[in-house]
Amino acid sequence: MAVMESTLQRMELLLGNNQLKELKKSCVVLIGIGGVGSYCAEALARSGIGKIILVDHDVISPSNLNRQLHATYETINQEKTLAMKERILSFRDDCEVVTYSQFYAAALNESIFADQIDFAVDAIDTVSSKLDFITACLERGVPFISSLGMANRLNPTALRIGELMQTSYDPLAKVMRSQVRKRGICRPIPVVYSIEQPRKQTKVINEQGKTRKEQMPPASSPFVPAAAGLACASYAIRSILERKEAKTDFSHQHGFENSFQ
Repeated sequence: MAVMESTLQRMELLLGNNQLKELKKSCVVLIGIGGVGSYCAEALARSGIGKIILVDHDVISPSNLNRQLHATYETINQEKTLAMKERILSFRDDCEVVTYSQFYAAALNESIFADQIDFAVDAIDTVSSKLDFITACLERGVPFISSLGMANRLNPTALRIGELMQTSYDPLAKVMRSQVRKRGICRPIPVVYSIEQPRKQTKVINEQGKTRKEQMPPASSPFVPAAAGLACASYAIRSILERKEAKTDFSHQHGFENSFQ
C-alpha cells in the first residue's frame, strides 16, 4: 500500500510533529520582497510557517529577473507582494499570506503588529526605514533579523550572522552603526552580512533618476541575495522553535502546563 505523502513531510522528518505544529501556529512579518525577501518568504512558507505578512511597495521589473524568485516574464509589472503571495499559495494552500503593497513607514506599525508576531525579517533597502522597523521590533519585544548590503558581491559563502556592531566591510552597516548610536539604541541587533568587499558600480543607467541609486543602481548576482534570504529564514525558524521550546520548558518546570486549557 502506497504511503500518502504530505507537503511538509520532509520538514516533519527533520523537526518532529510537535515542532512542525509550532511553526504552523507561528506568524512572521517580512518587509521587502526583493532579492533577499523573495527567497526568505519562499523558505519560510516551505518550512511550514502558518502566516506570513509581506510588505513592499514595488512592482516587478525586467531588471529583477536575474535574482528575484517571483520575477518571471509573466509577473513583470505585478506588485511584488501579490506575486509572492500567488507563488506561495501555489505550493502551500494552508498558509495564510497577508499583503501590504505599500512603502514601509512607522505609521504602518499599528496594522502590521495588530496580530501576534513571532518573528520579523528586515529586508529593506533604505536606512531610515530599516531603523524604524528595527526600533518597532525592539519596542514590542519581537525577535528579528536584519539583512545588510548584498549588492555588488559574488560570493555567498562570505555571509555571516552576527551583531551589527561587530560587522565590517559593509558600507550599509557602517551607516547603520552610526545611526543606531545617534538614536541611542543599545540593544543587540542581529544581522546577516557579508565579509566580502563589495565591488564599485559607477555606470550611469538612468540619467534622469532622482537619486544616486536610481541613476547608478547597484549590481547584483543571483547568489548572494538568495543566500541571505535563506539565512534569514533559517534564523527565523530556529529562533521561533527555540523560544517556543524555552517557553514550554519553563511552563513544565513551574507547573503551568495546564493553565490555559
